[in-house]
Amino acid sequence: MPLHFTQEEFASRHDRVKSALSEQELDGLLIFKQETMYYLTGYDTTGYSQFQALYFGADGALALLTRSADHRQAMHTSLIEDIRIWVDREGSTPGEDLKELLTTYNCGGKRIGVELDGACLTGARWDMVRNSLAGFCMLRDASGLVQNFRIVKSPAELEYITRAAELADDAIEDVYAELKAGVNEGHLFAVAHNAIFEGGGDYPAGRFIIGSGEGALLVRNFTGRETIGIQDQIQLEFGASYRHYHACIMRTALTGKVSSGHKRMHDACCEALIACQEVCKPGNLVGDVFETHARILDAAGYRKHRLNACGYSLSANYPPSWMEQPMFCAGAPTVIQPNMVFFMHMILVDLDSGRTMSLGETGVVTEDGFKRLSRLTNDLRVS
Repeated sequence: MPLHFTQEEFASRHDRVKSALSEQELDGLLIFKQETMYYLTGYDTTGYSQFQALYFGADGALALLTRSADHRQAMHTSLIEDIRIWVDREGSTPGEDLKELLTTYNCGGKRIGVELDGACLTGARWDMVRNSLAGFCMLRDASGLVQNFRIVKSPAELEYITRAAELADDAIEDVYAELKAGVNEGHLFAVAHNAIFEGGGDYPAGRFIIGSGEGALLVRNFTGRETIGIQDQIQLEFGASYRHYHACIMRTALTGKVSSGHKRMHDACCEALIACQEVCKPGNLVGDVFETHARILDAAGYRKHRLNACGYSLSANYPPSWMEQPMFCAGAPTVIQPNMVFFMHMILVDLDSGRTMSLGETGVVTEDGFKRLSRLTNDLRVS
């Protein structure tokens, strides 16, 4: 099996989840997030676009309900031995198959936690599960149960994230080497992805951002490819993935002459990023980082142009997004701990002037504070 962690590490994760189930007086957990399945068992698939569920019992029992296309996938990539198949057919209701699975684990009348925040657990699928299990067992939202453990990384996980950060730097440096007026954005996308795949990386959980001109004001991926102009701004955000563990890097690059407006924006982003990294240390709150970001950018005159969040946790993530909780936003109560990993970004979008600027990178919290994982400087890149 291509497991990317030792049996001992998986056992440690299982022990923590069993303890949490006991503390919350739950007899088991229904898992719908692919990230959680990977974290607890190694199960690695794109099949979560269809219905599947993993049962984790308070005694550590594991049972997967999935489709026939993923049977071999689960056998090949995971620790799971009990793999059940629901049959694709018109009008199929895998909720009933899930009830049958839970019956074999004596879950009738028991208290079962549910991961309700999984992207693949659509409203229709949740209705199906809830209707199938009505009167059979008691369901309770336990969305954060495993996530609370996932946000603090093991040494092995930090190795994968460190490698992902190297690949993210490789990608943006290769893009810098090709970035000049007259180059199509599509070529830059290809260069960035090649750097990551050739370095042994995976498909990222989110889409890269490369936008020039007015497209640089959009901090999301969108279709259509433009050509870099002689006097231009280019928004760059990459999330490299290694063994599904992510590290992100974000920069705004320029061609031509640097305007005073762009320089002031860049200076403010630099000041805010450094200050936020100083605050991101054990004992402080995640919300403290956002308040620092807001205070500095507001004082620089950019209240209207900043965002309402400035970063988030990163782990092993699957599409549709590499973003996960906790997020740097107002009032976020999570206490920062050593071995948490965060992508921290300072983003300014001035719709009045048509200018934008961003500066972001990934780092790990140590006992002494925030350790940046990128080898790039904060200097403004001009081609």
